[in-house]
Amino acid sequence: MEIERKYLVNSFPGDFDTYPHVEIEQGYLCTSPTLRIRRMGDFFILTVKEKVRSATSAIVNREEEFAMSPDSYARLKAKCDGNMVEKTRYRIPVGDYTAELDIFHGRHEGLRLVEVEFPSVEAADAFVPPAWFGQDVSEDPRYRNSHLAHNS
Repeated sequence: MEIERKYLVNSFPGDFDTYPHVEIEQGYLCTSPTLRIRRMGDFFILTVKEKVRSATSAIVNREEEFAMSPDSYARLKAKCDGNMVEKTRYRIPVGDYTAELDIFHGRHEGLRLVEVEFPSVEAADAFVPPAWFGQDVSEDPRYRNSHLAHNS
């Protein structure tokens, strides 16, 4: 189970570029359920996600990931709907959690989102974001990566 909240970014945290980061490219084969392929550095992953309804502002998904070969990734990439989403992901400690700061490139240059995953819905609901986080867009479909792949 994946439980997360997503925010716009007001400002970059100090020295964010010193934190671990990876280049990501991802595309979508289907959005209901979500079938996504992702290249994270030298790793290739097929993800299956299905939204779980809950009474919370957090995003709750059932999620399974499968390792892929580079060749399988390339074949599926040719079948993706829309455009590939390109971003750099930074992993930044925020209290007891890790914030994943995504800085988008290409068609979405300038977009910055930050996500935090939680062990429970209660933890997600109780989370107080740091000042560098902006508006909570967890429930706004315009900021889903699958939406970004299909819109400029």
